[in-house]
Order: sequence, then structure tokens, then C-alpha cells
Amino acid sequence: MSREVKVGIVGLGRSGWGIHARVFKKYPEMYRVVGVFDPIEERRQEAVSQFGCKAHSDFESLIGDEEVELAVISTPSYLHAPQTIQALKAGKKVVCEKPMAASLAEADAMIQVAKDTRNLLTVFQNRRYAPDFLKVREVIQSGKLGRIVLIKMSWHSFARRWDWQTLRRFGGGELSNTAPHAIDQALQLFGEEEPEIFCDLQRTLTLGDAEDHVKIILRAPGSPMMDIEITHACAYPQSLWLVMGTQGGLTGTSSSLKWKFFNPEDLPPRQVDTRPTPDRSYNVEEIPWKEETWNLSGDYYQSGDLAFYDELYETLRHGAPLSITPESVRTVMWVIEKCRESCQV
Repeated sequence: MSREVKVGIVGLGRSGWGIHARVFKKYPEMYRVVGVFDPIEERRQEAVSQFGCKAHSDFESLIGDEEVELAVISTPSYLHAPQTIQALKAGKKVVCEKPMAASLAEADAMIQVAKDTRNLLTVFQNRRYAPDFLKVREVIQSGKLGRIVLIKMSWHSFARRWDWQTLRRFGGGELSNTAPHAIDQALQLFGEEEPEIFCDLQRTLTLGDAEDHVKIILRAPGSPMMDIEITHACAYPQSLWLVMGTQGGLTGTSSSLKWKFFNPEDLPPRQVDTRPTPDRSYNVEEIPWKEETWNLSGDYYQSGDLAFYDELYETLRHGAPLSITPESVRTVMWVIEKCRESCQV
């Protein structure tokens, strides 16, 4: 087996070209693009000029190419499951873009085919490697903030959109487009309990027929409440992160975070006192806060994308455990399915 993983990219749009191909250009010693498929001839020829690869005019031709070891499925969402299943049956290892599938049933079918064929299947949940997410998780796990009460994730913007991802027939809508990233991160912070789910889906500024405003709340005993808000109708965007804990909190963006906390032992002992307060005031005390900060160094998107393919290479060439299993992403699909059921979509 060659040192390089020989890759076939299926779809040369925003993700196939702008994310995956860009990573492979940075890792020529680890990955080599040997084939591409896209229905647009101009895109195929651009890939040929940059990678010296084969250009396939149909999907079946690419997955039938014996030189292709790893197929990257980066086509419109409604094609993810059928093309992944075809690629697995053709003997390929597969990286499938998010969303994993159009439904939970499709996700289950993909997992079953991967087991039956004994071929690797993973999903490009690259935001598990996002620098801000990793830092937030580190701070929470340190215990500095105490028991975590609520984690709010606000993916806010104000913008119209009118491309294919606004249409249901193509698997569009923010629940399928952006929410898989946020839900996947939320589940990593939520714990092992099965969540109770509240969801609200609305069309606001979109020109298509799919939702562009998503509100999801996950809750379960012993877990922090997860409040996820993805919207194109927020003229005053809030911070991406807001974490509330019994000993402090955290707030910030993808490039800058701050958190403050205190040691409970530094507070004077107190007990409930029903006597009138001095000057009829509320209880007041000085909290001995400590504050820390984090700022991004490097390229936000590149760091997560490169980390995904770093770890995948270790799995493909050195037998390391697969970091992002399809079973873990199935839970994301389960949450999405419950959201659609609750909103009767």
C-alpha cells in the first residue's frame, strides 16, 4: 500500500473544492487526488490542471476507478446517502460531508452497508476540531466554572439566501446545512443521557421553501441545558458562546473567549437569614473573580479541516481508532429527525 491515500472527490463546489481539495493540496505527502467528478466540465478541468488527476464525467466512473481508495462525497445533501452506499459497495472508503443523510433511516442504511462491506465510513464533522470548541470544552472539563447550568450557542446573521440549500427537494434548510455542526458540538458537551428535545423551525428571509431560522433546546436530568440558535434573521448578533455555571461563566466568539470563576472556599460562610436586610437592600457580596482569556492563533477553518484529515490518515495508514464514527454522527441525525417530527416537517 502506498504511503499516500489516493482520493477521488465527488463534487467540486463549496465544500469539495473550497475545503477538501484545499486540504489535499496542503498534504501532498499524505493524500493525492487521483480523480474527480463534477457535472460541470469547467470545474473538472480546473481540478485536472491543479492535481494532474483524472476527470470523470459521471459518478459511476469515479467509484469504478480501482486507483481511488478514498471517496469524498461532497455533493448536494440529498445525494449523500445513495452515493455513499454506492461507493462503499464499490469497495471504497468514504468521507461523507454533513449532513450525513436526509433521514435517520438513510443514516442507518449507510452504517449497515459499511459494516457489511467492512469499508471505512466517516462523516466530515470538522467542527469537532474547531479551536474555540476545543477551548470551551477544556474550560468546562477543568471544573473551574462549577456545575454547568446552560450552554447557549448562537449562530446569528441577517441575510437572504436563494441557492440550492434553501430548497427542501435538495435537502436544504439550516437544520440540515448548519445545524449538524452545532448539534454535534452540543452533543459532545451534553453527556450520555438521551435528551428531551424542543425545536422551532421558521422561514424568515429565505427565498426558498426550507427553514432559515432554527431553535433547538436539549435537556436531560444531570446534563446542562443546550440552547442552540441558528438564524438568518438576527440584526443584533449575540456572542457565539455563553456558558453559565455555578462558579463562573464563559462568553466569546470563534476567535476570542473569556471566562471568569471563583473558588467557593474564598467566600465567607453564609446561611439563610429571614431578618430584614440593612437599608432594605438585597443581599450583596463581593465575588473574588479570576478571569482568563483565549485568542485564536492561526486560520480557524484550516485548523479544524487539517486536524480531521490528520487523524483520518493515522486511521488509514497506521490503524488508529476512527475518531469520528458514523454511529456518533447517527446521534446528530436522530436529533434532526426529532426536530422535524416535532415541527411536522
